[in-house]
Amino acid sequence: MDETDSLFFQSLSFSGLRAGARLIVLGAVHGNETCGTLAIERVIEEIRNHRLALVAGSVTFIPVANPLAYARHQRMGERNLNRNLYPTPAPRQFEDHVANWLCPLLAQHDALLDLHSFHTGGEPFVMLGPENNSGPLEPFARAAEEESLARILGVRRFVDGWLDTYALGVQRRVAHLPGGADDNSLHTDLRYGVGTTEYMRSVGGYALTLECGQHEDPEAPHVAYRAIRNALTHLGIASGTLPQPTTEPEGLRLYQVIDKIHPEDRLSRDWASFDRVRAGELIGVRHDGTRVVAECEGYLVFPNPKALPGQEWFYLAKPGTRV
Repeated sequence: MDETDSLFFQSLSFSGLRAGARLIVLGAVHGNETCGTLAIERVIEEIRNHRLALVAGSVTFIPVANPLAYARHQRMGERNLNRNLYPTPAPRQFEDHVANWLCPLLAQHDALLDLHSFHTGGEPFVMLGPENNSGPLEPFARAAEEESLARILGVRRFVDGWLDTYALGVQRRVAHLPGGADDNSLHTDLRYGVGTTEYMRSVGGYALTLECGQHEDPEAPHVAYRAIRNALTHLGIASGTLPQPTTEPEGLRLYQVIDKIHPEDRLSRDWASFDRVRAGELIGVRHDGTRVVAECEGYLVFPNPKALPGQEWFYLAKPGTRV
């Protein structure tokens, strides 16, 4: 029997008696990021046992978005579900089948809360989408609603600039490939930067990724749980006291992504997300001895010493002005 034969997709929806907002909450888009799964299961139990009252609208929970990666206890099944997320008429990899199931579900909702964790240590944070714009990369018109939701999730740090930074990274990646733009790898396609939140915005909704902490941090499931509860109350789906926005927000903007090029590329030390870097500070060393340094003062984000060649090694961020 094939490994995937026993797997299945599961979503669970609850609706209030009155019309209202439609929220969808995802866990385990990456199979080794389980804080969202634990938090979702906790909230479902509270609803079922009448400890949380839903009064309007609806919420759909997906505790495990990628069952193959979850079963393997690893980030991906056959590829990264949170890249190149589109329905396809000819699915080849397991994540293509997930996308064909998940994307129509996303399109039925107004807002998405996608719960993640990260590889190295660091403080929880929210990933925002773009400001309102009509540009070709990621047109958007619901930034105010998205920011309002982000402010009440219970964290103080907000990061934006994902897709345009990724697009610049694709240009740099193509320059390092022997085949250049003719290389058939998804990593050279701008669509590869589209994940759950980007897809949600493309179909008229708004969306947030909440990075709840390091994978094994025992506080991460509580961060995810608090965010779900706050979102349900903020959107009027659940009854209760409205959560207050964070009073000391910190906004950061991604501006550069650096890829790992060779298996022997190494980081200069054990970096954590949001470690400060000075202009000219050594971040990593290429296999041929080339030094990789920060262009300016800022922050390191998503350092991944286990990244594969051709994939994101780390991001750099500057102070932002969104919040």
